[in-house]
Amino acid sequence: MDGRDMSRFRRVSFSRAPCPRPARRPIGVGWGLGSIRALRRPRPPVSLSPRAPAFRGRPFGSSVIPGYSTRIQEVAVHGDVWKLRVLSDRQQFADPDGHAADAGTSSAQWPLFGQLWASGEQLAHAMHDHDVAGKRILELGCGIGLASLVLQRRGADVVASDVHPLAEPFLAYNAALNGLPALHYRRVDWTRHLPTLGRFDLVIASDVMYEPGQAELLADAIAGYADDEAEAVVVDPGRGPGAHLPRALAAHGFVPLRASGEARMRTRSFRRERVAA
Repeated sequence: MDGRDMSRFRRVSFSRAPCPRPARRPIGVGWGLGSIRALRRPRPPVSLSPRAPAFRGRPFGSSVIPGYSTRIQEVAVHGDVWKLRVLSDRQQFADPDGHAADAGTSSAQWPLFGQLWASGEQLAHAMHDHDVAGKRILELGCGIGLASLVLQRRGADVVASDVHPLAEPFLAYNAALNGLPALHYRRVDWTRHLPTLGRFDLVIASDVMYEPGQAELLADAIAGYADDEAEAVVVDPGRGPGAHLPRALAAHGFVPLRASGEARMRTRSFRRERVAA
């Protein structure tokens, strides 16, 4: 001790009184009927796949891909009304992963896949009546893929393809939106042949030639995936590069069959002739 007088200090003790615990309210007392049903209802499993809703036959959200504004467009093909999720306009661009930069695609070209073009509608009408029995069909540069959807509903064996990384989720969403199972889709770069894709009896495309040299690229792709006696159907809105397609296909043994439509929107059919041994 330090020698100070401690007698004037009083010792005080404290104790904690027991605190009564509030009575637990039974489940259901003061709860709405919806809350009780929610407890009894089993929770669905959580899916880790970001594209899962598009493949389950049920549309989801207001946008297929985050960062893009979309809308529902209705179009009639021979009396059948199709609902398609498309980009709201041609200004939609979001490329956080750098796919556009890697592909050398400008922001103006990037959203073109997400629109329903007149040529795509015309190809869909052509496929509604085309003979597809027993044929394996490939659509090149499908974009929104209305023609492939029409073929899917007809029960055809069709593979949709595009190089755009967003074409697949849009196609799957639109299949589900129209009550169809997910289409067989493959990402196809015309400059890189995929042997595992196999050969096809019919190859189709619409409005896929924008720049010089693309007619030759398309012809090479068609020839690479077409069987020996295959047919090709191409819809072109009359752009300059499309004029070179007949000659480019002729180099691979294709001969013109018929052409329909106006000069600014022609549907051309070609057949590959077997070369005699």
